[in-house]
Amino acid sequence: MAERVRARRLSEDEGRRLQQIVRRGKHGTIRVRRAMMIMASASGTPIPAIARLVAADEDTVRKLIHDFNDRGLACLDPRWAGGRPRLISDDDVRVIVATATTRPMKLGLPFTRWSIRKLAGYLKGSFIKVDPAMKPDRLVILERERLRQILQANGVTFQRTRTWKESPDPDFETKLNRIEHVTTKFPDRCFAFDQFGPLAIRPHHGSTWNRAKHPDRLPATYHRTHGIRYFHGCYSLGDDQLWGVNRHRKGGGNTLAAIKSIRAARPDGAPIYVILDNLSANKTPAVKTWCDAHNVELCLTPTYASWANPIEAQFGPLRMFTMAASNYPNHTVLARDLQQHLRWRNANARHPDLLAAQRRERARIRAEKGHRWGRPKTKITPAAA
Repeated sequence: MAERVRARRLSEDEGRRLQQIVRRGKHGTIRVRRAMMIMASASGTPIPAIARLVAADEDTVRKLIHDFNDRGLACLDPRWAGGRPRLISDDDVRVIVATATTRPMKLGLPFTRWSIRKLAGYLKGSFIKVDPAMKPDRLVILERERLRQILQANGVTFQRTRTWKESPDPDFETKLNRIEHVTTKFPDRCFAFDQFGPLAIRPHHGSTWNRAKHPDRLPATYHRTHGIRYFHGCYSLGDDQLWGVNRHRKGGGNTLAAIKSIRAARPDGAPIYVILDNLSANKTPAVKTWCDAHNVELCLTPTYASWANPIEAQFGPLRMFTMAASNYPNHTVLARDLQQHLRWRNANARHPDLLAAQRRERARIRAEKGHRWGRPKTKITPAAA
């Protein structure tokens, strides 16, 4: 039996970046979909479940996973082809990139950062008139727009500075090894739990289809008088089912209620494995005692590594289709619509065989019309007709 295709273990930085892309959904549809596939695979979600999650072919998911294992997060961006030849040499490009990624003060300039205008002027030698010591090692003559294109092509972008931190968990590798083991060996007995929120009653920005230059508008508000809620979600890796309930707060009692609902999904008494984070409410004595008595093993994710939880990839579509572009009047309506979405999601998870049949039919129709996928349709001239 062939070994199951699975994304390699994520590093802490990769996990945080993928989680940010999936949660915020502001990096383009292609990047969000690819990030969901990688994140779900790395956390142990089977290939068929991932294909249903993003409505893609299983071979597409496998190809992306292999690409991620080879190239890392560079696989989030397709390799677009084409473009005109560069008009400057490779040495010039290396000088541009090295200068742009060097703090101006290290080069003797009175700036803490570059702007495109200042960087282009420095490369051209425009600052020599002010101080001859500001002459660059190599002069590169180019316009600002071309400079911007070169920086973008070489992965140099204008970004805000960030802080960073590593997981201080001494059992980091041990916890990841345990999660990887149970999701690989016992996927039908493996579940995930996490809290999603806070959920506030306010207009949420999102994306909708509308007429060009006439976007759907949401009212602004300065008053938030309804408080917040937290969605306590449970996910079954084997069944690809997602369920949960809204709560006023996070607490050990609410966590225990969620774990009891998971145990009810496998009432045979055999061992089950629940993956959850290190929140104190998830490790109360009452929770541990009940789990020990009912054959439930808690597999905790490492500190600052909630991306290892398989349910995190499921929260992206949940936020996208229930919270984005919404303006709920109160928490009752929010909870009702969220439960309706969960019922729809669990009932309409299309089987992989059905998705494959649909793709074969679309390919047959394209073949009959002589239209290759991804290519513009050939215009038929009157003479040819």
